[in-house]
Amino acid sequence: MNSEPTMIAPEMGFTELAENFALFDEWDDRYSYLIDLGRKLPPFPKELQTEANKVRGCMSQVWMVPGHPTGEPGKFAFAADSDAVIVKGLIAVLGILFSGQTPEAIGKIDVDESFRTLGLDQHISPSRRNGLFSMVEKIKSYAVRN
Repeated sequence: MNSEPTMIAPEMGFTELAENFALFDEWDDRYSYLIDLGRKLPPFPKELQTEANKVRGCMSQVWMVPGHPTGEPGKFAFAADSDAVIVKGLIAVLGILFSGQTPEAIGKIDVDESFRTLGLDQHISPSRRNGLFSMVEKIKSYAVRN
């Protein structure tokens, strides 16, 4: 069995993502768009859904492994999955923010500001927010090590 995950390679940049979110006036529409983003994540091999790859601090199950974009060993990427559709959407947003960046650039990304820009900061529950920042911390620690 192939347990090599496909790294998240965003189809758009953060500016385009913010423009897309700005098109929606209602939270329900943003929520649906976020879920759609999560549905487009590359498949994550079941055999990598292990305790070692689990992100601690998330209420949902989240698994994450680090890597690099194809042909770009100096840049960071990751593969991830969750058992919750909204969390998959959050993973997709984090992929847009972090995948393809250098470790130095990753250290400068302000996730709070990014989520304010998207209008998501007001709509994520405190427990979901804790999980989000657990994922961010894992990404930042992976980026420094890899």
